[in-house]
Amino acid sequence: MRNLGNDTREATAGSATRAAAAVGPHAVASPMGALAPPVSPHPGPAMRSMLPAVLALAAPLAAQDADLDARARAVHARVLTLDTHVDISTANFALERPNYGDRLPRTQVDLVKMAEGGLDAAFLIVYVGQADDLTPEGFARAHAVAMEKFAAIHRLVDSIAPGRAELARRAADVPRIVASGKRAILIGVENGFPVGADVGNVARFHALGARYMSLAHNGHSQLSDSNTGERDGVWLHQGLSPLGREVIREMNRVGMMIDISHPSKASMMQTLALTRAPIIASHSGARALCDHSRNLDDEQLRALARNGGVAQLVAFNSYVRCDARSDPARTADVEALRREFGLEGLSRGAAQQALEAMPDARRNAYLERQRQISDRRYPGDVVATVADFVDHIDHAVRVAGIDHVGIASDFDGGGGVEGWRTASETANVTRELLRRGYREADIARIWGGNLLRVLAEVERVAGS
Repeated sequence: MRNLGNDTREATAGSATRAAAAVGPHAVASPMGALAPPVSPHPGPAMRSMLPAVLALAAPLAAQDADLDARARAVHARVLTLDTHVDISTANFALERPNYGDRLPRTQVDLVKMAEGGLDAAFLIVYVGQADDLTPEGFARAHAVAMEKFAAIHRLVDSIAPGRAELARRAADVPRIVASGKRAILIGVENGFPVGADVGNVARFHALGARYMSLAHNGHSQLSDSNTGERDGVWLHQGLSPLGREVIREMNRVGMMIDISHPSKASMMQTLALTRAPIIASHSGARALCDHSRNLDDEQLRALARNGGVAQLVAFNSYVRCDARSDPARTADVEALRREFGLEGLSRGAAQQALEAMPDARRNAYLERQRQISDRRYPGDVVATVADFVDHIDHAVRVAGIDHVGIASDFDGGGGVEGWRTASETANVTRELLRRGYREADIARIWGGNLLRVLAEVERVAGS
């Protein structure tokens, strides 16, 4: 999912806080690891009479919480953590500093934040917004945008930070790169629009490092219907187009995972009937918990499991909680900011392109103002938390099984929940999984093992 700019909050705590939920100086831990209301540092007479009992209860609970934090830090350090969906702005991949190798103040992910949060690997996304122009000229424009993003990712691993990041082209590359102390970078293509009418672009994208691709985004492409058809009941292909079927066969041939997170349910089911290899949903939620067309219902989750694929559950506020909402004052502030910078009324793709075309100083001013709005707490905000997000993981595990569930943030594309707002806070997800009783081996499957198993099987099918 794409959002103009970043819904980003910088982590401001130290390394211990990055590995677990922050505990303030007067906080009392609850039995479930959450924080109870703080004990006042200046209690009145009634509170003073209760204080010994409160502190007697708090001591063992605080010890339990500290033990959980320590275990979470240890488990998080041992398992390989892989996020399957991180969006990028090419402006952050220039050779001039600051760039993606630095700690950028306005992104949710960069190499520094990955290291801070113990995020070992990430799919950086070649995203192209869907346009209505399904003509050779429209395809050419989409292809040019995709090539710019491929080039940006290659600059990161080849020139910006070759000693700290490396492009993974095979499943086996990921643990090797991580063991060397580097971040493993993989590439996903969000939207098959830039393939155009030339199926040969699938092999070209694969040669550039693309290891998954979705055939549509928000809006029907030449390859597939989008989930957005549910809004008005208007469909272009009733699932896959004939060209889309050719693209699926070609993806199987070259060894590229098929991503069904944005295409329609009909497209997904037709894909399952056609593919010779397991498929993925790179960033989707559980529809049983949040009834949104971007999420997967239980029938889809079971079908994905039968296929041997994996659903990467997404930490996207409005896909985790369907009642998530912004205070109208926040919305008004965002609209005023866009109006001031000439971005009002533009589609997300067009607004992103306009933002990237701005002079650095103006773009940075916009992003800083946007960050301030994002960081501000408005009284009417309703937000999803890490616990809400792990509810989706729990549901998918119950329906599809532990071997068919993974994790995605959709950072820098609108993703983020309270407690996991940047890559620096990644260990909070591990903490919540551990708190709920997941074993380390299962956490390792969810955090990356399942996805790498699918990628390895896709490679095997391509070689057969």
